[in-house]
Amino acid sequence: MAALLESKTISVSIERTPKDVYEFVSNPANLPKWASGLGTSIENVNGEWIARAPRGPVKCRFVERNDFGVLDHYVSPTPGVEVYIPMRVISNGAGSELIFTLLRQPDMSDAKFQEDAEWVQRDLNALKKLLEAEASESNQNA
Repeated sequence: MAALLESKTISVSIERTPKDVYEFVSNPANLPKWASGLGTSIENVNGEWIARAPRGPVKCRFVERNDFGVLDHYVSPTPGVEVYIPMRVISNGAGSELIFTLLRQPDMSDAKFQEDAEWVQRDLNALKKLLEAEASESNQNA
């Protein structure tokens, strides 16, 4: 049996409905708008999502759309390596909680694990800001 990986749960509260958050986050084309860790662009190439990251192309695979708020995805930074990214959106009062579980990869240093956790938190905060600004804009135009 393989050893358990250390994990860190990172979340952000968003003043948008879970449906709104899910619709936005589940669309891979929206990733470059908030997920800086995956690069500056993503495109569907022959049925596969490929992100353009600083170290080269990164293949991304996403779970099927669902009614449960599951946004899990898999990232392949190098051929033969696939990193599982568990992610959920759940109801939190009148808004949502977006929950991201960071799994420490084998041979990852303490410093790199902490750096990755901080990067994820920045990206989730960017998503919060983007979605809440979009809602505010919609309300002003209504």
